[in-house]
Order: sequence, then structure tokens, then C-alpha cells
Amino acid sequence: MFKKKRSLPLGFEDAPDVVKLAKHILHHGHFEHINLSQTFFVRSRNSKTRAYARVWGLSRIFQVAAGYKPTYVVEVLSQYFDKLNDKEKIKVLIHEFMHIPKTFSGALLSHRGPHHRINHKTVDDIYEKFIK
Repeated sequence: MFKKKRSLPLGFEDAPDVVKLAKHILHHGHFEHINLSQTFFVRSRNSKTRAYARVWGLSRIFQVAAGYKPTYVVEVLSQYFDKLNDKEKIKVLIHEFMHIPKTFSGALLSHRGPHHRINHKTVDDIYEKFIK
């Protein structure tokens, strides 16, 4: 019988380098609706996902029941994100910011909706505006 490979525990830590990069991106004005005081950035280790980063929103039920404000957490996965160059890190964060709706409600936008698309072209377009 095969033994199941033991996996390392999932770990989270603050990501001050990502906060600094996010502030730089948000300072350029495309994502005025994002409130940095209600957006947190963490680095995860030993995650099984293949994503470079993920964004998590605090659902409305927790906001209403517990009295929380809309909150977002951007998680970067160290095994992939940390290997990227600065240009690609910026594009990954732009992609995650695009999932946050203009209402900053705690909800998340899908990759395809009736009024938006989150794909390489839209990320590249915003990146080009960012570097100008």
C-alpha cells in the first residue's frame, strides 16, 4: 500500500514588500475605489494551488452579523510569486485588484461578467497605463 505523502502545514505571514508594491500601483490612480486601510496582504507558504495570488473578500453576512467593514485580503503564494520579476508581480497584483468591485462591498468579480473581463489583455492595458 502507498503511504500518503505528508504535506507541510500551510503558513501565513505579513507581506510588507507586497504592501509597498500595492501602494505604488494604487498611487497611480486606476484603482481609486480600493481602501488600503481595509485591504490586507499576506504571503502563504506550502499551498497546493497553482495560482500566483488570490484575493479574498469578507462576505456580506459577516459584515452584517458581526459589524465588520468590507475587507479584502490579497494572498500571494510564495513558491510562485516570489520568483517573478517586478513587472510580473505588478501584473499579478493588478489582476487581483481587478477582482475588487468599484463598490468595495466585500464581494468579488469573476473573470467574465456582462460589463468586465479580467484577462491578459485587460491586465496588460492597465499595466501600460501604469508605466506611462
